[in-house]
Amino acid sequence: FDLQASCVGMNEKFCKMKGLKYSSVHVHPGSHAGYYPGAKSINLKLVFNPETGDVYGAQAVGEDGVEKRIDVLSTAMQGGMKVDDLADIELCYAPPVGSAKDPVNMAGMAAQNVIDGMVKQVDWKDLPAAALDPNTVFLDVRNADEIEKLPVLVHGTICIPLTQLRGRLGELPKDKPIIVSCMSGQRAYYACRILIQNGFEDVSNLSGSQKTFMYTPEYDKMVNLKN
Repeated sequence: FDLQASCVGMNEKFCKMKGLKYSSVHVHPGSHAGYYPGAKSINLKLVFNPETGDVYGAQAVGEDGVEKRIDVLSTAMQGGMKVDDLADIELCYAPPVGSAKDPVNMAGMAAQNVIDGMVKQVDWKDLPAAALDPNTVFLDVRNADEIEKLPVLVHGTICIPLTQLRGRLGELPKDKPIIVSCMSGQRAYYACRILIQNGFEDVSNLSGSQKTFMYTPEYDKMVNLKN
């Protein structure tokens, strides 16, 4: 009873059954401003049309504030709002109850980045197959102390903290696909943008990164495989 789970609209399975073209993003923002005590992570998945921006559905799990965000998304869907509208929607802000950029805004902005071609994504379901490709390079941009607590997902991953990335671009190949991860996906997105702006063409962000993948059925298999 410590977790709340809520959903609205269509999930990926239903989109496949309907033959719809869809994409999804995973975000893990706090239930309220991080500098105010007691913020809890909200694990939010948004399913949308990558061409039109139509919102198909959403699912969320967390300890606090989950139902509020799904209520907002449900209302937005009934009103015909699109991904761009979610990024700009104005919601209640006060440190104890919400951030200046609400989780709904964060999900909308992440979806915008996909639609606008700012970043390519790799979904958690595709990571095990990618890990078996000897040509694919994996980059983890978390700090060293984070990696000590929670190891990399794929054996042989190159570890370069985001703050050092611009000075260590020479350690990465430009002629191979690179999949970037961090803890929640935000730093990995910044890293992808840095790489793309420096001539790396085949760069993808692991959607939701560690926070998404560590709760999937494939996580233990990957850990056992690399150990």
